[in-house]
Amino acid sequence: MPDKSPRSLTPKQAWTLLQENPKSLLVDVRSNMEFLFVGHPAGAVHIPWIDEPDWTINPHFVTDIRKLILGGISDHHSEANVPIVLICRSGKRSLEAGELLLENGFTDVYNVSEGFEGELDEHHHRSSQGGWRFADLPWEQC
Repeated sequence: MPDKSPRSLTPKQAWTLLQENPKSLLVDVRSNMEFLFVGHPAGAVHIPWIDEPDWTINPHFVTDIRKLILGGISDHHSEANVPIVLICRSGKRSLEAGELLLENGFTDVYNVSEGFEGELDEHHHRSSQGGWRFADLPWEQC
């Protein structure tokens, strides 16, 4: 029976995988507002898992990922052969999104367990003890 959870990576492990495997895709699954205003990993493709205005799960998420792969962003036309690295704010939404991809036949799915901003610290701040930005990995902001 296939694993039901994506493989967990720290931000630095995800960066290494992305650098060493040019066919891999980094997909930011956060909302439009988060992606635009909080910032995002450099080079990430944005496909929201849950988004405004209704904050419901994107019913087209799996199809959008398939389009990404089959539409030419990846030069490999089999979704089973494309490593997909998912990231959200703290690793929870991307874990759910990864589980759905696995249920739908994707096999090489990873979750950035600390996300882009990491968990809240004792002062209720993010990016102070974990996450992509805390690891000082390339990111950009609109």
